[in-house]
Amino acid sequence: MLSRQSAREVLNAARVSSQEVKARGRKTLNMARERSPASWLHPQTSVTRRITLLLLLWLLHFSSVYSDITDGNAEHLKREHSLIKPYQGVGTSSSSQWDFSGSTLVTSQYVRLTPDERSKQGSIWNTVPCYLKDWEMHVQFKIHGSGKKNLHGDGFAIWYTKERLHPGTVFGSSANFLGLAMFIDTYPNDEAPDRSFPYISAMVNNGSLPYDHGKDGRSTELGGCSVEIRNKDHDTYLAIRYSRGRLTIMVDVDDRNDWKECIDIGGVRLPTGYYFGASAATGDLSDNHDIISMKMYQLMVEHTPEEDNQDWTKIEPSVSLLKSPKDNIDDPTGNFRSTPLTGWKVFLLLLCALLGIVVCAVVGAVVFQKRQERNKRFY
Repeated sequence: MLSRQSAREVLNAARVSSQEVKARGRKTLNMARERSPASWLHPQTSVTRRITLLLLLWLLHFSSVYSDITDGNAEHLKREHSLIKPYQGVGTSSSSQWDFSGSTLVTSQYVRLTPDERSKQGSIWNTVPCYLKDWEMHVQFKIHGSGKKNLHGDGFAIWYTKERLHPGTVFGSSANFLGLAMFIDTYPNDEAPDRSFPYISAMVNNGSLPYDHGKDGRSTELGGCSVEIRNKDHDTYLAIRYSRGRLTIMVDVDDRNDWKECIDIGGVRLPTGYYFGASAATGDLSDNHDIISMKMYQLMVEHTPEEDNQDWTKIEPSVSLLKSPKDNIDDPTGNFRSTPLTGWKVFLLLLCALLGIVVCAVVGAVVFQKRQERNKRFY
């Protein structure tokens, strides 16, 4: 057995060992804090974490609100305004929802507006007027033919107009129309070198301005972009959205559900009760212009009581611009200079700003922590 004195010596030795272990533990912890970037995880760090989390949640909400393309939810698909395989609602009977004219050929796989032959015109029109205030149209199409570069034409158009089945000189339809038109022009009639073809453009007309086909509609276009859409091995897509007075047109030319913005402009006023349609034409040059589908989606958007009480059928097609549409000329690369910021662009800007704030917070916290450690060494 140990004597009392021996016991005290053992107890004192254990206390010294315990103190040494604690001292070594504190030293190791301090060294780890100085070396590790996680040394800023203190009470002030929890606040930074909360701020970062709130900003991320807000950005995710922002991106969902300002998404550029609908997810194609079938609940919002309006079949009475949609052209879908096998095109059972197409015909000339009184119950048909789509009617066609000219050289249009309806098969089980596509609706060919014009064959790859000279001097052809064809069109297909929805027989049901559209009373949706906010909508999005997805057009699946294919342009192909035997013509080489600049030896093909002329293109096709997507219409939302008061009248339908009116043949004319603008891609197979009337030049003096009331409503909205989107042109997919594949041949340059104007030899100006500042844009390449095929070229997509849009025009809103109250019937007073004819589309100038000889100048490729430059004087009346709202904007546009150059896209490579001919002779693709896959189908190509066009999305047209109208919501809260804003017109947005996007394209997917690679069949990857990767939408690229072409036109985005506000101040557009369109009435309800007009008809959707598509038409195409060939001249001395030709192409096959095929429509695979036209799918109409209703956008669920809230309006003010004043807007709801307004008679939308009496609205005159118009655009509020700060400058003339003819000034909205694209640059040689096909980018539209007057395009305002879209939701995704604003989202990316805010994301960059958030990353900058987080980086500054991290650097500031690290510097502050190092100063705190230095101050402790002097005491």
